[in-house]
Amino acid sequence: MSIAKNVVLVHGGFVDGSGWRGVYDALRADGHHVSVVQHPTLSLEGDVATTKRVLDAQDGPAVLVGHSYGGAVITEAGTHEKVSALVYIAAFAPDKGESVNTLIADPPPGAPVPPILPPVDGFLFLDREKFAASFAGDLPADDARFLADSQVPWGVEALAGAVTEPAWRTRPSYYLVATDDHMIPPAAQRLMAERAGATVTETGGSHAVYVSKPAEVAAFIKQAATGTTA
Repeated sequence: MSIAKNVVLVHGGFVDGSGWRGVYDALRADGHHVSVVQHPTLSLEGDVATTKRVLDAQDGPAVLVGHSYGGAVITEAGTHEKVSALVYIAAFAPDKGESVNTLIADPPPGAPVPPILPPVDGFLFLDREKFAASFAGDLPADDARFLADSQVPWGVEALAGAVTEPAWRTRPSYYLVATDDHMIPPAAQRLMAERAGATVTETGGSHAVYVSKPAEVAAFIKQAATGTTA
């Protein structure tokens, strides 16, 4: 069976790529070559371009992984010729013409409302005092506080960026649903995964499941790398 040895990790909004460290270590220990995209989350177009530059540098097929807003990035960038599979980790999976804005416009009844503060100069932040409960409920308090205090400003243009050609229509896709997510409702995650025809697994984790359960997330990525569905 052909195995994609390359893995490219794409972070979401409000954070940078350092949260992937545990997943990175687990994949590296299993022999994978891992790249972490440090895109600025200023615009979807710019973040896709940054991701494609990392894909250009791969020496063969690569699994492209996105968390949260990173799912929108991989949906657009994943048509790159070197992408063998897509992996969504509690992530947005837009269809053609959709953006993060359109996907969050009509949340399921009773869904938690992320504590996103009003934009300032075109950038968004989460309320630091509510960050842990919404984003990182299963992390130690000190780790959640660090994420809250090291937030990366998320450009409103990035949320408005619409997908032109969803890669999940032409690439195998995998979706990990975080059942305790208070940022993207699990019901919405399931609907996006079903629409994409993804191989789905679920785990009891917060939106920061890629930080709290790195071994489990890495194992799911390795499943995509081998093309298995169980």
